[in-house]
Amino acid sequence: MKSNNAILGVVAGLAAGAVIGVLLAPDKGSNTRKKIGKKANELKDNLKEGFDNTVSTLEKKYGELQEKYNFLSENIDDKLQEGKSKIKEELSKI
Repeated sequence: MKSNNAILGVVAGLAAGAVIGVLLAPDKGSNTRKKIGKKANELKDNLKEGFDNTVSTLEKKYGELQEKYNFLSENIDDKLQEGKSKIKEELSKI
């Protein structure tokens, strides 16, 4: 989990740096707004990709635990899928 947080922090820092760089660069306002919009879309895509990678890693770890200990019920599988769907739904609204 710590590595995922670190990666997310790096992505957020890069995005913030890019936005600040665009704001400080001398350019027309309309061009600056387009650049900010483009960077925002890139950040959104990076966050979604990071989320998908994190979910994939968690699913893999969950599968390994389930296989190793064979004690996790189908009810937990349903809850996991429900939570994943809700988070993806919220991300799609961004």
